[in-house]
Amino acid sequence: MSDVYLFIVNIFKETFSRDFEFKEFFNQCFQMGLKSLPLVSITGAIMGLVLTIQSRPVLVDFGAVTMLPGMVTISLIREMGPVITALICAGKIGSGIGAELGSMKVTEQIDAMEVSSTNPIRFLIVTRVLAATLMIPLLILYADALGILGSWAGVNLKGDVSFVLFFSQAFGQVEFIDFLPAVIKSYMFGAVIGLVGCYKGYNAGRGTESVGLAANSAVVMSSLLVIVVDVIAVQITDMLI
Repeated sequence: MSDVYLFIVNIFKETFSRDFEFKEFFNQCFQMGLKSLPLVSITGAIMGLVLTIQSRPVLVDFGAVTMLPGMVTISLIREMGPVITALICAGKIGSGIGAELGSMKVTEQIDAMEVSSTNPIRFLIVTRVLAATLMIPLLILYADALGILGSWAGVNLKGDVSFVLFFSQAFGQVEFIDFLPAVIKSYMFGAVIGLVGCYKGYNAGRGTESVGLAANSAVVMSSLLVIVVDVIAVQITDMLI
């Protein structure tokens, strides 16, 4: 536990240092953001489509089918969008960070950086943690938008609702308080995924099998912590509202 604490303290210390690695930070934003768009796009669209198809028969029975756009939109924004997208990112981004840093550890590239007076925490860890903290919330917002579009497509499978009417019904029931907790916990998800992936990869063993173990444990631990953070965030939100 003390190793984790010292690891986080070193990250905070190097984050506010003068020699911040902006080039590597933007490179990691590209790697995590743009290269994750295809997977997040498919996930977001299918998420909204399936939720709409599954919810429509129940609302039809109660004669409340006009509430479907608003219900799906609030569900996506408040819970399903952030959690499912974060879990997808934990699998793709978390495993990528763990495997990359683990392979650098095995091939002694990190040791070579220390010998050459390059701070590996500042260059490798801080840039990846900050990039994950920034890009994952943006990916979640993007997935929410595509989920709402997927919901519109799902509504039109068994009906005929115009684009303008659907979105007026969808956002007519959404308030600012629905966005704020979701945005805050999205940043927490990004920080958790970045920290866990970096910690597992940076502290990988020396054998070649440790690369796979680092990637696997990064996915498992970050996915578990995403669920834990979500439970805590929901409890806090319920107390404040």
